[in-house]
Amino acid sequence: MTDVSQPAGAPQTGALEAPEAAVAPFDFDVTIVGAGPVGLALAGWLARRSATQRLSIALIDARRPEDAQGDPRAIAVSQGSRMILEPLRWPADATAIHRIHVSQRGHFGRTLIDHTEHGLPALGYVLRYGSIVQALAEAVQPTSVHWFQSTSAQTPVQEHDGVTLPVQSGEVTRHLRTRILVNAEGGLFHEQQKSGSASGTRDYGQTALVGTVSVSAPRPHVAWERFTEQGPIALLPTGGARDADYALVWCCSPEEAARRAQLPDDAFLQELGAAFGDRMGRFTQIKGRAAFPLGLNALDTLVKGRIAAIGNAAQTLHPVAGQGLNLGLRDAHALADALSQHGPTPLALATFAQRRALDRRLTIRSTDTLARLFTVDFPALGTLRGLALTALEFVPPVKTALARQMMFGQRR
Repeated sequence: MTDVSQPAGAPQTGALEAPEAAVAPFDFDVTIVGAGPVGLALAGWLARRSATQRLSIALIDARRPEDAQGDPRAIAVSQGSRMILEPLRWPADATAIHRIHVSQRGHFGRTLIDHTEHGLPALGYVLRYGSIVQALAEAVQPTSVHWFQSTSAQTPVQEHDGVTLPVQSGEVTRHLRTRILVNAEGGLFHEQQKSGSASGTRDYGQTALVGTVSVSAPRPHVAWERFTEQGPIALLPTGGARDADYALVWCCSPEEAARRAQLPDDAFLQELGAAFGDRMGRFTQIKGRAAFPLGLNALDTLVKGRIAAIGNAAQTLHPVAGQGLNLGLRDAHALADALSQHGPTPLALATFAQRRALDRRLTIRSTDTLARLFTVDFPALGTLRGLALTALEFVPPVKTALARQMMFGQRR
């Protein structure tokens, strides 16, 4: 990795220095804005593939790497995502999910998805956001990627043969010329500029309460999705002492989220136990409570001119099926494939957009449908949801197709 934020021999402060000489006509072949898991994965794939390793690649990161690497949030990564990430690097602290238990509170119907049914070592994995960022950063660092740290990207300007991107670090502003610009910096739903498309933007009127809980009777390597009248509760195994720690995502109305966020720990755990049930005994501890609004924000197209969007910059989803990061990684992998095939050209971006259309459409629509179907509290819908869960359990081909979509998406 070339750290262009420092002159040779200078302390590693992460500040951008003014260039000694401009490179014409292009500074870089590919410039990636955003050094989260999706942006880092794309940079790593491009730098390590024989077809693209000679490309000049820039990675623009508004944060310092250590800030992201210390992020304790839990994320779910599918087995399919692990398979494409492993050639780069895989975090050692990932906790495998062997079984997913799906049910609804107050109604019949449940389904189980087990890794042995699919001949896989796991359905997915739970790991800290900081762990996957650190692993992918370590994969990128030895390469020739030019990593601009503590540097913010400004509004790009499209030209007939490339893109000019102003970047700023401290008081220093520089204009980078690149053949292809990739936006991988999306942020959370409430931080984003909305897509402007009625079909691509939806505020679910829900807030996710997140944290880490401990239970008295853990079920190692089992993930839980419990649908309630207010919204789903997800519990993801994170290991911890005696495998008793789980990442919590509790979706509810903004008013309930605000109230529960202020509850003492004991009262919070009591309400959580009443909503989830006693399948893992009692909830004994809650740590790191936080809340954020939920919504759908999806671009109609991934490509405009010589600019492509991937990850949360392309679509932000409800966490009900844990598909957001996995869809973003498939975006990045497909873009790396297209750039390997066609180089940093508009043809590569057009190929990428075409290949991603089906998977994006199916994943976005299915996640949106689940988010709406399982958060409306009408008795008839409760029966319908119960029938759907029962059908999944007793019609194996349907359950297999759903599980394969969640793990691998639709690949073309």
